[in-house]
Amino acid sequence: MFSNFFNWRSALALIAIAIVTGTIFYSNYLAKKIAADERKKVSVWAESLKTRASTLDESALSLTTKIANENKDIPIIETDEKDNPSGATLNLDTNRIKKESNYIQIKLAEFKKENPAIEVEISKDPLFVNKYYYGDSDLLKEVRYYPIIQLIIVALFVIIALVTVSVRNKSTQNQVWAGMAKETAHQLGTPISSLQGWVEMLKDNPVNEKIGVEIEKDVDRLKLVSDRFGKIGSIPQLEEKNIVQQVESMVDYIKRRSTDKVSFSINSQNDYDISAMINAPLFDWVIENLLKNALDAMDGKGSIVVDIKNEITQTVIEVTDSGKGILKSNINKVFKPGFTTKKRGWGLGLSLSKRIIEHYHKGELFVKNSEVGKGTTFRIILKK
Repeated sequence: MFSNFFNWRSALALIAIAIVTGTIFYSNYLAKKIAADERKKVSVWAESLKTRASTLDESALSLTTKIANENKDIPIIETDEKDNPSGATLNLDTNRIKKESNYIQIKLAEFKKENPAIEVEISKDPLFVNKYYYGDSDLLKEVRYYPIIQLIIVALFVIIALVTVSVRNKSTQNQVWAGMAKETAHQLGTPISSLQGWVEMLKDNPVNEKIGVEIEKDVDRLKLVSDRFGKIGSIPQLEEKNIVQQVESMVDYIKRRSTDKVSFSINSQNDYDISAMINAPLFDWVIENLLKNALDAMDGKGSIVVDIKNEITQTVIEVTDSGKGILKSNINKVFKPGFTTKKRGWGLGLSLSKRIIEHYHKGELFVKNSEVGKGTTFRIILKK
């Protein structure tokens, strides 16, 4: 159980979470450290301005000038104690200052949100205080945004890995499906050929002629099944066919094999010339599966209605039964291979039908609606 839970996907997710979490914590640590260093730099810079304005000592002037000139990356705005800009700025876009009258005010508002001001007392009598508002340097911004960038990169990596593995698994499943279908068609070929020979011998004998005719029908049916499996194992050719006629033939086939307590009806809105690009044997198989599924859901009595709609961009076929319906919890499971609520069956009919419509016909097959105790509607969409 633990091994099933802790699969490669879980391991990949845990590694990604660990990388991102570690990066975020370390980046926050670095950001706080850089922010503290920058505040010290701005404080020393502001004090150097005060010293330079109040001393005549050449060595002190030289030192303070050097300190003042060392700040190349932290933007600063000087204001009075009432937050009115004095006009003195550092590391701001001088061109925008000249062209945009409110540029300094906009940057001042930004700096107030980023960092508290550093206050420097210029004189005590009268009391005169300057405030220095400063923004984050480019380095600090990069450190703060780095975890987000890394998170995006890791997320992309995980998504690409999952998609790649999913595509590879799907390709493997397709190969298994195709291989099984080809092998089934091959295995059916020999006994069908043998049965055809026996049928011809029976038909030559007048006593057994009727038996031979009936057996021939079943042999033809086996040939059709073999042909269908053969087409699944290869790329089927699509041809323009009359959908109404195709559906009618399958409804007639199923109707002859059901009880009189089940009614069948086809509604094409009086349009009998609805066509679509299909592979007839495979499309017939889908309709047969849906009709059989509807019969099984009704326990021998009820109604099956097939609606065929000719829309501008697509052809829609809906198969509705008055059966027992599907539980909401099972609607997303009905197309999964192996899922069945029947006592007998492999649970492959709907899965195979969905594959035929979506993989070979590039259409859609899904449960349009279902209500327990009232019935289910399956919808097929074929693009034009």
